[in-house]
Amino acid sequence: MNQALSLGDTFAKAQYRTSGNGPRNVSVLLDALRHADGAAPSDMYGRGETIGNFERKLADMLGMESAVFFPSGTMAQQIALRVWSDRKASRAVAYHPLCHLEIHEQDGLKELHHLEPVLLADPDRLITLSDVKAMPDNIACLLLELPQREIGGQLPEYAELEAISAYCRDRGIALHLDGARLFEILPHYGKTAAEVCALFDSVYISFYKGIGGIAGAMLLGDADLSEQAKIWKRRHGGDLISLYPYILSSDYYLELRLPRMARYYEEARELAALYNACEGIRTQPEVPVSNMFHLHIEAPADKAAGVIAHVQAETGVALAAYLKAVGRSSCSTEISIGDLYREVPKEKLREAIALLEKGLAAQA
Repeated sequence: MNQALSLGDTFAKAQYRTSGNGPRNVSVLLDALRHADGAAPSDMYGRGETIGNFERKLADMLGMESAVFFPSGTMAQQIALRVWSDRKASRAVAYHPLCHLEIHEQDGLKELHHLEPVLLADPDRLITLSDVKAMPDNIACLLLELPQREIGGQLPEYAELEAISAYCRDRGIALHLDGARLFEILPHYGKTAAEVCALFDSVYISFYKGIGGIAGAMLLGDADLSEQAKIWKRRHGGDLISLYPYILSSDYYLELRLPRMARYYEEARELAALYNACEGIRTQPEVPVSNMFHLHIEAPADKAAGVIAHVQAETGVALAAYLKAVGRSSCSTEISIGDLYREVPKEKLREAIALLEKGLAAQA
């Protein structure tokens, strides 16, 4: 086996990919704008029909009173927690130890807003009702991420989610949804977006994850939250003179891909089953609950990378672009099913996975 093969290079050169919707290049915007009305006026500093109509569309879709479009989810969620903190007159907010705000935002919530996070549950499991009941009395807002990305995209049972929601409402604790992948979990729950969002006081959704837009996010809640969020958006520098490239692409890909979410979900379950039939490979969760899951390989990252690179070069099927070491003898990567999975011939996919299993066994 040619150990000089690069995992990233062979992934990029492969004819087929099991993950994603396609390359993130300028065509993503060009495709979205192809049927746009060039004479339509742009939004201006958060005002105008382009942004207003899209905000109203999402508020209606999710059953929320009001919505504010943001250039990034990082900005939207920090602001949501700040607004709840001010409204509840407490700096304490609660979320999972692997929440995006805790591990990916350079402590923005603490440095910019001086909020004091309380971390619930162990890093490798979901927040439960018992964890919520054990929170300090001064929690202003509890954030739940559905699905919990960093542990493979796990989800609580819907009854557990309903119980957490009821508990928070009884005690006046705001419940915020990190719904970056909200639309991706609906097939598993068998619920509409509005039904899920009815359990929460505020909701954030992303337009570039499974939806596949350029960038952009929406923060939804009551009218007062939206008004306060607009003020904070200006303070954060997010109130750009025009956001229409993000808005138009978000709207276009939302309409294109929402009807495909059930298909992505079923294809994720199909691919996970193929991997779980192999020695030394498992998925987390074993049966995916959305279009994404984590692939775990019982081999050191450097050895597994060599095997996968060889498979990708040999078969033209891209299985992974990167590997993350999990201890000294195992590694993992994230799989997110999108438009590209359907293009992989089934016989080629089975050939690639069989070659992966064989290569890993030879390295053991």
